Amino acid sequence: MMKRIVTLVCVTVVLGFCGGTAWAQEKKAEAPKASPGIAAEMLKQWNRTGKKLAEMAADFPEDKLDYKAAPTERTFAEQLLHAAGANYFFIEAARGKEAPDSVENPPRETYKTRAQIVAFIQKVYAEGAAVIQEQGDKGMLETVKSPFANEMMTRAALWTSAIGHANNHYGQCVVYYRLNGLVPPESRNQQ
Repeated sequence: MMKRIVTLVCVTVVLGFCGGTAWAQEKKAEAPKASPGIAAEMLKQWNRTGKKLAEMAADFPEDKLDYKAAPTERTFAEQLLHAAGANYFFIEAARGKEAPDSVENPPRETYKTRAQIVAFIQKVYAEGAAVIQEQGDKGMLETVKSPFANEMMTRAALWTSAIGHANNHYGQCVVYYRLNGLVPPESRNQQ
């Protein structure tokens, strides 16, 4: 009886291994989906970041927009306005221009309502998307002056920095959600 069980287990393991190996070989046989190009990939990430920020702005309770985690921190609304407004440093650099310092922290007094904040975020991301599309793959590899240092950098690196910066502030906004006992929109699908 014990011999039959051992034999059955061995056969099951071997068949499982063979089946798994066949599945893996079948998966390897499929060609990976082709890249749509660096500009399209950058645009996808840019738009995804803008969508996440706009969703947060539209979702966070309006009466909590001025919440801050600590007295020295930005409010939730100021986090979003900074994340979007600072993008003008990157957008203008991609255009070969310099952005005025006033764009980095749009005043809360100008964007008093949730709807105004959402509209501002959407406007900034639409402008950036238009620049990425206009410049295309070739433009992503061209160099421009960094908005933060006396150095040249590719537009691809510039856009990567912009996306990274905005995602840092997205992470801070996630903390504000959690401190208020709320679940951010992006995390709700994962529950």
